[in-house]
Amino acid sequence: MNETIGIIFIFVGIIFDFFGCLGLIRLPDVYNRLQASTKCVTLGTVSILFGLFLFNGFSSMGIKAFLCIGFIILTAPVSAHALAGAAHRSGVKLWVKSVCDKYAEDKKE
Repeated sequence: MNETIGIIFIFVGIIFDFFGCLGLIRLPDVYNRLQASTKCVTLGTVSILFGLFLFNGFSSMGIKAFLCIGFIILTAPVSAHALAGAAHRSGVKLWVKSVCDKYAEDKKE
């Protein structure tokens, strides 16, 4: 039963990774692409690793997959935020049809 659920999680993770890669190609600017890639890594890769954990159980590979899940959940959003802030400070323009710029609003205050 765990193998079946693990395969389902791996399949869902592959779908998230596929749509994240599609977002990297199709989205217009750095900030939107960064958002797509962060969701791709956080949801897709964590789902694949959790499926691997369910598939292998508490073996050495399963425990390493579980530790990688924690590392990815802690570091992926933080690194995306740091990259977006650095891109804004270096002068990378937003897409023309962007609605708001929170970094610029914070700079004014």
